[in-house]
Order: sequence, then structure tokens, then C-alpha cells
Amino acid sequence: MTEKIKQQILEVRESGLTNMFDIPTVKWIAMRMDLADLVHYLSEDHSTEYTHFILTGEG
Repeated sequence: MTEKIKQQILEVRESGLTNMFDIPTVKWIAMRMDLADLVHYLSEDHSTEYTHFILTGEG
């Protein structure tokens, strides 16, 4: 996971618009926020790495 992806995840989280474990909604919000790298990342199979980052802040 790149620093850019981490930052984009944090941007979505700071918006407060969704539960961060609702990945389809996170992806939709990322599209609306023009966070293309995060949309691409979530479209690939990175759910384990993503969830680990959400739970621990490590990635």
C-alpha cells in the first residue's frame, strides 16, 4: 500500500460519510471525491491489506 493510497483512505474516513468497512460505499465516495488511485486499489483484491490498515493504521 502506497502512502498516496493511505492518504486517500484517510480523506474518505475524515469525510465521515460511511463506515470504512463498507468497501463498496468507500469506493463510491472515492469516485465522487476524485480519488482515482483509491478506486483502482479497491477494485483489485486488496481487502485484507485495506482492512488491516483500517484496524491498525499500519500498512
